Amino acid sequence: MKKLLVLLLISALAVFVFVGCDLLPSEGEGEGEGEGEVEGVVVEVEDEVVVGGKTYVKSGTRGITVTFPAPVEMAVAYITPCTGGIEKEKIGPSGEPIPLWSEDGLVWTGSGTFGEEGYDCCSSYVLVEAGECEPDVCVYYPVIVDSQPPYAEIKITTGGCICEGCEIIFKSTSEAQECAEAEPCCGDDCSGLAGWSIAIYDGDPFDVCCETPCKEPIFTCSGTACPVDCTSTCLKDGIYYAVVNLVDNVGHEVEYYAKLVLTSSLDAEGEVVCTLAVTEYCADVLGCTCTSFDDSAIVDTDEYIGFCYPDDNCCSEVD
Repeated sequence: MKKLLVLLLISALAVFVFVGCDLLPSEGEGEGEGEGEVEGVVVEVEDEVVVGGKTYVKSGTRGITVTFPAPVEMAVAYITPCTGGIEKEKIGPSGEPIPLWSEDGLVWTGSGTFGEEGYDCCSSYVLVEAGECEPDVCVYYPVIVDSQPPYAEIKITTGGCICEGCEIIFKSTSEAQECAEAEPCCGDDCSGLAGWSIAIYDGDPFDVCCETPCKEPIFTCSGTACPVDCTSTCLKDGIYYAVVNLVDNVGHEVEYYAKLVLTSSLDAEGEVVCTLAVTEYCADVLGCTCTSFDDSAIVDTDEYIGFCYPDDNCCSEVD
């Protein structure tokens, strides 16, 4: 009986030695990227959007919320330099930590500035430290910072209607490339284009209001992708105002403005012949919120409006 008990004891010890010890990681195991991170920590940046599996944030000051799986005594965040690299250097844009505040130790909030001058689309990490995991970083949260607006160069033309009146036609352009397909002059080079819209008014939409036009448009159209392609209903001769709006996925917007003088006549065969004079304007009111449609805000008088590159269309920056 004693021999049986001894054999059972030896067997149990063998199981512990050859199996149980494997439960502990050997030296160096589990090291590398992510070392020190605490599972269950959730980081959210104000107005962040996920596109193609990547998190994008709009440049500027944004709220940061960090939620821990259990209460912690202290938490602080850093934003790494927005250079496109993956260095986990604990430095914010100003070189200072971002204070976080909490009432329950679980949810911590604060705000930090994303983006750096000279980078239109770059990546940063939000680094979070807490008393329970200091000096190791609790979590590395990668974001892509979008600092530029969408863009489109749009050609505005006209065509006669079958019965009477004229259509106004808006189409984004493209740039010819040597030994390659033409490059569309429409899009967003970071988070991506979310949508575009065109509104036509029969009077100045900003004569009283600015951020939101006071007048109702007589025609609208919209889309969610490039190219911009829109044809109005048949319009009679007159002066019209067009406002083209583009917005990207993080909320950057740009507006292009045009005054359209539409005239028509009949040719010898009785066909409607339409003529359209296009005057483009930049934004010069309330910090580039809208345009005055004054002569001082005229950009050009050809049939194109907008740009083939990102630009906020502010008069102070438009050549």
